[in-house]
Amino acid sequence: MARTLVFDYTTAVDRAMHLFWETGYEGTSLRDLLKEMKIGEGSFYNTFKSKKNTYLECLKHYNATVNRRRSEAFLSAATAALGIRALFKAVLDCIDDPSTPSPVCLMASTVTHEVMIDPDLRKYVQRQRRLLNDRLTERLNQDKQARLLPADLDSELVVPIIVTYLQGLWRQALIAYDRSKFERQIETFLTGIGL
Repeated sequence: MARTLVFDYTTAVDRAMHLFWETGYEGTSLRDLLKEMKIGEGSFYNTFKSKKNTYLECLKHYNATVNRRRSEAFLSAATAALGIRALFKAVLDCIDDPSTPSPVCLMASTVTHEVMIDPDLRKYVQRQRRLLNDRLTERLNQDKQARLLPADLDSELVVPIIVTYLQGLWRQALIAYDRSKFERQIETFLTGIGL
């Protein structure tokens, strides 16, 4: 007979997600998780099994909530160029939100040695990166076919540059963040690559 959960699963995962987002995978201990999730050790192991499994669930939750909003901003814009700008705006809005645990995206913060040496975590991160790259590339190619972008724009080259810039933007926000400067830099960057 299956056990009944004595805690709200989604709330516990959301709390754990915010903790991982704030302190990182390596910086989060089991004790920290139990305290933040407000569950006992037995419930934790019966439900989540391990810190790694909890982290994976948190990454999935992050993608279903925070990254979904960014994706919707990108996909709902009239053109790829406007969509990428809407994506960057959503990122800056998140950084500006006082409830955001860290200026660095939780998915971006997964790119550490400790996370990437684990095959399951690495596989998940790589899959998510491919999905992002594919989504951006497909939208750019659609606009090229519709003649909304120059025919010689190399989507396969441009998309990894955009993703790398986004990674750098999050890291730079840790050091010094001024939204108006970031907005000007983003516009200069996107204009410079033909968007």
